[in-house]
Amino acid sequence: MPAVKEFSIEEKLSALVLLQKVDCKLDEIQILKGELPMEVKDLEDEIEGLHARQTRVEEEINGIQEFIAQKKEGIKEAEALVKKYEKQSDNVKNNREFEAINKEIEMQTLEIKLCEKHIKDATEEISEKARQLETAKKAVANKEGHLVGKKGELEKIISETEKEEKHYNKEGEKARSHADDRLLTSYDRIRKNYRNGLAVVAIERDSCGGCFHAIPPQKQSEIKLRKKIMVCENCGRILVDADLNDSVVVK
Repeated sequence: MPAVKEFSIEEKLSALVLLQKVDCKLDEIQILKGELPMEVKDLEDEIEGLHARQTRVEEEINGIQEFIAQKKEGIKEAEALVKKYEKQSDNVKNNREFEAINKEIEMQTLEIKLCEKHIKDATEEISEKARQLETAKKAVANKEGHLVGKKGELEKIISETEKEEKHYNKEGEKARSHADDRLLTSYDRIRKNYRNGLAVVAIERDSCGGCFHAIPPQKQSEIKLRKKIMVCENCGRILVDADLNDSVVVK
């Protein structure tokens, strides 16, 4: 089994400085993309919601059309019964039969009127649903137009930065392999704590390069020795001397 290489504190610090500089380059690429990835996702979600609304309205229209068809069938059945009862009225034998048939004719006539009212109301409802459907279709077309534009912008940036991004990701992985897991965990945690993503900073003008808190001369001397990992007492960022920081260059 091959021996795992142990890296010195100076090598680990150099790796962290390189990782920080690489991550800053990757951050710059993300800034170029800006809010575009989020805007694209939001538009896609909106379009999905509008399509769902459109489908729902179409299903409602289909349901109303089926209802109208049932009522039209109901009218046909009632009209057929009216004709049947009218024919039977020619052969009634007494007033009781005549009144019973007339009552059935009245009931079927009322059924016809009720069905016609239902059809009228349902037709008006379909008109309203059709307006809703047209509005939904226009909204989808509008959002899809915006989506095409935003996707085009994002794809252009991605195509322009893809090679750089792959290169920096590879360099970042290489730098990570030179630092232990515990140190990387601290680095990642510190980066998340600050909007500028700076976890490793050089001492500038006797101060922390992240929060500008003054660093005592004794501590500066220890940092220059590169014998242990030193952090800013004020912000918790990992501190390195300016010479080490300047010696690490991102290709």
